[in-house]
Amino acid sequence: MSTQRTLDRTGDLCSMAELLAVARQDLGPASGSARLETELLLSMSTGSSRATLLTYPERTVSVECAALFRSAIKRRAGGEPLAYITGEKEFYALQLRVSPDVLVPRADTELLVDTALQYLLAEPHASVLDLGTGSGAIALALKQQCPSAQVTAIDSDAAALAVARDNARRLGLDVRFVASHWFEALGDERFGLIVGNPPYVPSGDPHFAGPLKFEPSVALDGGSDGLDAYRAIFTAARRHLTAPARLLLEHGFNQRAALLELAVALGFEMERVYEDLAGTPRAAVFRATQA
Repeated sequence: MSTQRTLDRTGDLCSMAELLAVARQDLGPASGSARLETELLLSMSTGSSRATLLTYPERTVSVECAALFRSAIKRRAGGEPLAYITGEKEFYALQLRVSPDVLVPRADTELLVDTALQYLLAEPHASVLDLGTGSGAIALALKQQCPSAQVTAIDSDAAALAVARDNARRLGLDVRFVASHWFEALGDERFGLIVGNPPYVPSGDPHFAGPLKFEPSVALDGGSDGLDAYRAIFTAARRHLTAPARLLLEHGFNQRAALLELAVALGFEMERVYEDLAGTPRAAVFRATQA
């Protein structure tokens, strides 16, 4: 029996347990955590906590809430990220609002925050720039962990900036947001640390037709070789770094060698490299070489 048929039974109300059981079956192929996701989606659809769902599984669900749940399950089964359906995603212990205007924050990117905080321990009052902030995840996490830092976040997309500003307002974090295509709107401003998770997926990557199709391509597409954003950043970053400032960037799993070559050609050297918890090359710290 499919979720659709269960929820559409004329004049019948379903229990929470029944809805969850059938939805897990339908969601299984699209999710590695169908149990958790169905509970989160039913909680969202009914306004009940997950604890209530598990404590009172016999409770019936109204027709209206069942319809919301059916729609949510259909979206998730079609591959849409859970965060876009629920409208929120946790990142570095912050509950962020997200929309299809911004990239869904990844747990892997928390490595960028961890690494940046190592530098901020030595310079807690440093001025920090977050490149292409999206939902504001990196900038807000840094400000929350290091309140004395002066954090600026830029993005070229007005809709993304609206999401980031809303997150900052809700969380009570004082981050300055600027509409800018990379450094263009920053004049001669300089920063003690620049961090960023630029678009680095090559344009022809098949994932754009699969799991990435729901997310904004402007936040993912790095050009034919995935390095276009890095070229723009390395070309301009020197003018916005205060010596001995660092440039900290996330990168693709197979891009480190090409990124080092590009950095050297544009006046930077790779100082340190970092792997994520799976041992995958994930981030690198750069510093400007002598002019």
